[in-house]
Amino acid sequence: MQQTTAWLVIVTCLPVMAFALPAGEGEKLVREHCSSCHRPEILHRAQGYDTPNEWRQLMATMVELDQPRSNIIARYLAKHFRSKSDLYPTLVPGPVDIEIEEWMVPTLGQRSRDPVEAPDGSIWWTGMWASLVGRLDTQTGEFREYTLPPDARPHSIVPDESGFIWYLGNSNGTVGRLNPLNGEIREYDTGLADPHTGLFHTNGYFYFTAQHAGAVARLDPATGDVLTVNTYPRPYGIKEAPDGLLYVAFNGKNAIGQVNPDTLEIDYFHVPHEDSRIRRLDIASDGTIWYVNSSRGKIGHLDPIMGVVREWDSPSGPMSHPYAIAVIDDGVWYNESGQRPDALVRFAPKTETFQSWAIPSGIGIIRHVWVTRDKELLIHQSSSNRIGRVRLIEPTDK
Repeated sequence: MQQTTAWLVIVTCLPVMAFALPAGEGEKLVREHCSSCHRPEILHRAQGYDTPNEWRQLMATMVELDQPRSNIIARYLAKHFRSKSDLYPTLVPGPVDIEIEEWMVPTLGQRSRDPVEAPDGSIWWTGMWASLVGRLDTQTGEFREYTLPPDARPHSIVPDESGFIWYLGNSNGTVGRLNPLNGEIREYDTGLADPHTGLFHTNGYFYFTAQHAGAVARLDPATGDVLTVNTYPRPYGIKEAPDGLLYVAFNGKNAIGQVNPDTLEIDYFHVPHEDSRIRRLDIASDGTIWYVNSSRGKIGHLDPIMGVVREWDSPSGPMSHPYAIAVIDDGVWYNESGQRPDALVRFAPKTETFQSWAIPSGIGIIRHVWVTRDKELLIHQSSSNRIGRVRLIEPTDK
């Protein structure tokens, strides 16, 4: 499939702030081509690269440029924005071998994210900035992208058992359903700002968080009715436990919410330290909760029956910003999004030991992960326009 670019679609989405880029050949081109999508100061926060070729490879995932302009920009960036050793992750060796396979998705600059596995084994993702969802046939390598309403800008997607793809319309306050057979879209107006992350419960309802609205909601797919309950600030990740209860991570409070799926009544478990912020969580086979404490560089474990919380320091320290998390055979997998490259980390609860790997294209932050039927881990790198799959090569300890 011929690659297209999404950056023209989003030129006006972010205000361009006055910012002092270093003077020199390429400064004007950086403002013209990079600042149309990014604020210039992002270059000072990014890891950077030491060679023009590395910068060219990254730029090629974002926007199409002719070779002369690409070379000038790459030389400028390599001169003024070199790699930063303080952002390198602390990688920990261990007994587990993995294989990471990555694919660059077709539309450039779309900010690919949140891949999921559909019932037919295909991988789907959302291109938030381009307002699309895409499908990868992993057997043939064939891509197909579906355009959504331009104001949807989906944050995440969920497949249902019938093969429909449901998306969270982050910018237009909707939950949408895509029929992959004909591209038909049905939108449900939620009346909420920022629909964020959702799931289908075993009871058939669709539950989701609305981060900036400060709410958890339930959508009846048959009628479109939405039931909403206000929560602590910035509800984020959401998961269903084996007993049917829902658990919600809060990125605006040091808490995890336990939600009754029938009434939406919420009980809160508080984790240590007022500045703790939890983006995502997952459920172990015994019904206990593993979570990332993003603001403090830790992972944590909550026993909701006993009310006991334990936390461990992530290998790269307090600024490592753990983000996405999944439990596979009771091994805990997550990423350190504050590092460059983005590090994939595995924690073995039995031995309380860590092991970690650098993501091959790890400059873009894994924001959500998905466990496939074969217990593989789907990941993404939004800044480098990639989705990926992590396969376990050797048997693991727990």
